[in-house]
Order: sequence, then C-alpha cells, then structure tokens
Amino acid sequence: MTNTEIRPFRIDVPQSDLDDLHRRLDATRWPDELPGVGWTRGVPLGYLRELAHHWRHEYDWRAQEKLLGDLPQHVTEIDGATVHFVHVRSPEQGALPLLLTHGWPGSIVEFLDVIGPLTDPAAHGGDPADAFHVVIPSLPGFGFSGPTRDAGWDTRRITRAWAELMARLGYERYGAQGGDFGALVSPDLGRVDGEHVAGVHVNAATVGFIPFGGVDEDTLTDVEKARWVRQQRYLDDGNAYFQLQATRPQTIAYALTDSPVAQLAWIVEKFKEWTHPVDALPEAAVDRDRMLTNVMLYWLTGTAGSAARIYHETMHASEWPYRTDVPTGVAAFAEDIAIRRFAEETNTITHWSDFDTGGHFAAMEVPDLLVGDVREFFRGLR
Repeated sequence: MTNTEIRPFRIDVPQSDLDDLHRRLDATRWPDELPGVGWTRGVPLGYLRELAHHWRHEYDWRAQEKLLGDLPQHVTEIDGATVHFVHVRSPEQGALPLLLTHGWPGSIVEFLDVIGPLTDPAAHGGDPADAFHVVIPSLPGFGFSGPTRDAGWDTRRITRAWAELMARLGYERYGAQGGDFGALVSPDLGRVDGEHVAGVHVNAATVGFIPFGGVDEDTLTDVEKARWVRQQRYLDDGNAYFQLQATRPQTIAYALTDSPVAQLAWIVEKFKEWTHPVDALPEAAVDRDRMLTNVMLYWLTGTAGSAARIYHETMHASEWPYRTDVPTGVAAFAEDIAIRRFAEETNTITHWSDFDTGGHFAAMEVPDLLVGDVREFFRGLR
C-alpha cells in the first residue's frame, strides 16, 4: 500500500556533524599547484584555501539553518523515494501554484531570494495579480530528500513524481519553472501532465533548447553564434564533470563524501564558470555565504554521490523529449546557450527574453530579472 502522507519537516543538524566538518577542514591535505596557471587547470589553491578558511572560521551555519528553517517544509514518499519540499502559499486568494525545480549543483537554496516576490508581490512593489503559491522540491537524491534507494531516477521519473506531488497537494492547475535539470523536468511536465500544466518557464536550458550536431553558422545571428560558440567551448573544455558523473558517479562519491574541500572545489568551480561575468570570481555574482549554504546541503546530507547519479540515470534513459503544445517561455541569460529556432522544434515557444547579464544560477544572481520574466510569461495563462 502506497504511503501518501505529507509530514512536516524541520532542519535540525546535530552539533556533532558541524564539529566533524570543522575537524575535516582543519585536517585538509592540500595539493601542490603550478605557478601562474590561474583557473585554467581548475580551482586555484590560494582561492580555495581562503574560501575553506572562511567556511571553517567565519561562516555561520546556524544562521543559515534558521533562514531555511523559517520556510514551511515537508516530506512525502513518492515511487519509493523521499521527496522533501518547501511549500509557501501566497496571501493572495487567486494565486497560481508554481513548481520550481533546481538542478545540479544547485538546491532549494537557489530560490531563497525569489520566494517572497513570487508569493507576495504586493509586499515587494509588484501587482498582487501576479502572485504564486510556490512548491520547491529537493530533487530525489539531493539535499534533504536524501539518497535515492534504487536505480532509474532519471528526469522522466522525476517528472512523474512531481506530477504526483502537485496532485497530492490538491493543485489541479499549475505552472512549472526550472533551470539546468529543472529545465528538463519542467518541460517534461508539459508532456507527462499537460492537462494540468498552465505553462512552462525555463532558464539555463539545454536539452530540447539547443542544437545537437553541426549547424550552419552563417545562418546564425550574432547572439545565436555567441551561444553556439559557448556550447562548443563547454563540450571541448568544460564537461569533464558531466562525463564522470554520467559514467562513474560512485567513484567520485568517495572523494566528495569524505572531503569537504573536495566537495567545495567540485561545486565552486561551476559557480565560477557558469556565473556572469565568467571572468570574475563567483562572489561577484552570488553571495559567498549563500554559495556555501548550497554546498552545505550536499555535505550535511551526504548526497554528493546520489546527486551525481542523476547524470548517469538520465544519460542512460530511453525516453527523450518529444514535442509539447504547452505554452513555453524562455529566459536566456548572458551565460546561457538556448537558441530559439532549435527550441521551437520540440517546444511551443510563446515567450522569449534575451538578457545581457545573469548566468546559470539566475535566481541567485539576478532574482529581480527572473521574477519579472516569470510574472510576464504567466500573466496570459492564469
């Protein structure tokens, strides 16, 4: 018999876990480094040592725990997995339910700055008619959802779980938004649960929104060509993490679960490479402590390995995107690679915004721009 109970969840990390983290940080065995190579070989030694020192001596988890803990949270069991989620209802009676899905190496922490403006626009200088009830799950295998317990948790299975979650919450009509893996799951909701999905909005979109194989560069606009070049640079020099997590996630899990500095380096490299501007330190785009809180959700829950498995499961999945008629909106930020003409092959694009700022973690980097675009897209779909 399926257990459909929704239970309250409270974040309460034992002090012993924080003491263990500090002990491991103090005992870090640091590697050597070639002089003058900067970020070309990965995260520089000097930068990571300073960031780890801040994590150990200045970062305050208890303050961040309270910030997260002030949000109403729950857990439920779906298809054999624990699903943790934040659920914040709007004070506005006619608010539209909105399901927000993070990706890797993200978490629910990504959305902290957009929850207030989305749920209570009137309190943030907006129109009450733009209000949403927000549901923010932790992907199975990530953060407080805890490790997955069986194989097969690809994005399509996650999509079906999200449809069940929204039904379990009593939402018969809702919108979906997400970036990275969230930009795979959200469009899939339009395919799997289209009769209940009012619209889909994505950022940091890849599969289903970019070309596969060669393109005739002479036909591309300057903006499209820049995104195509960025995609090729990623494939040539930026996707080693992808290949490792898609082929040997268990191997990398040992290092990431045993060493907090390894976990920090593995994630902070992506914040450096995917935030805007790409040639600046990640702190230029994202608050340092907020970035560390995101890392903490992987470290404290021991989910680095199970989160990595989403790459293996999805790359070995048999189901891939097919066309959806659900209205779809795209926010393409400065470091994104989505190209409209290719997105239109499998999506019904009714809204497209190009931005010259912001990056992969838009909800953290440029929350006002993301909120504004989400509001604009859904206005005609309520």
